[in-house]
Amino acid sequence: MTDTVLSCSHVTKRFVSRGRTTDVLCDISLAVHGGQIVVIRGRSGTGKSTLLQILAGLDHPTAGRVEIAGRSLDGLRAGELVALRRQTLGFIFQNFNLIPSWTAGQNVEAALIHTRLTRPERHRKVREMLERLELGDRIDHLPSELSVGQQQRVAIARALVHSPAIVFADEPTGDVDPETAKSIMDCLVGLVRANGTALIVCTHGEFAPETADQHYILQNGRLVLQGID
Repeated sequence: MTDTVLSCSHVTKRFVSRGRTTDVLCDISLAVHGGQIVVIRGRSGTGKSTLLQILAGLDHPTAGRVEIAGRSLDGLRAGELVALRRQTLGFIFQNFNLIPSWTAGQNVEAALIHTRLTRPERHRKVREMLERLELGDRIDHLPSELSVGQQQRVAIARALVHSPAIVFADEPTGDVDPETAKSIMDCLVGLVRANGTALIVCTHGEFAPETADQHYILQNGRLVLQGID
């Protein structure tokens, strides 16, 4: 088994509103190894996005522990956590989070700004990644000039261009038709498989069972491992 790139143990997330306590996540433990694809399914509102944000260090659990590349997120200062995310993680948001006034190329290059690459090296990596996603001729287009599916591919390129150890995808095909969704997932899975990148996908939709190494259902705040036929 390859090295563990992410693990969490006994993660709980509790919200208190108007004197009422709700445990959105309850005692969740998970390990993800290098190159592994993990799918977490569940209905909308079950806490999938909350779990993904905690695993990526974008939110804090009420209780429990998260480790990325062997480093506990609890012990990191804010600057160290930012540096770890930049170097090790990629995140694909459901709403893309593209900067409207930046071109596709500039949005992807944003993930490389804090690396030691020179500007020509950054531009080369950006072009190569967009070409792999069949967007080489859209590098100078603004997000508003791209289809929804093309915008999602730009978001995928941005998440992968710096060769992260693990990528998180929050409903990556939630806003596209089934045919486009399949095309996007085929591209994403193909890229992470080729690069040996771990991938965690949270979705309320269908996901081809043969595509992933592990399938989980998030229900009633708990993560349940599903068998793969």
